[in-house]
Amino acid sequence: MASDECWLVCGDRVLASAERANRRSARARGLLGRDGIDGALVLTPCRGIHTLGMRFAIDVAYLDEQGVVIKIAHMRRNRASWPVWKAKSVIEAEAGAFERWGLQVGQQVELRE
Repeated sequence: MASDECWLVCGDRVLASAERANRRSARARGLLGRDGIDGALVLTPCRGIHTLGMRFAIDVAYLDEQGVVIKIAHMRRNRASWPVWKAKSVIEAEAGAFERWGLQVGQQVELRE
């Protein structure tokens, strides 16, 4: 897979393991073809996503260039989002994950190796 393994961290808390999709092919594929994901997928760069053809609903967090969550959305299957122009990256996780992790707008997250 064209992605890197890392950790999604908020403050001093590790939220989840993460895959970083920083190549065009990995971003285009995203979570398509999967039945779920343990952890998260981080798409960089990215301003908008879709769930067309996906097998499950997802939580989506849009991050600015400092890694601050500027918008959170919960997307059912076969939907498309409007681009979030200030976003530089997007975190995707299975629906309900952000609530379990306590992830909210205004929090700063980072990826650590």
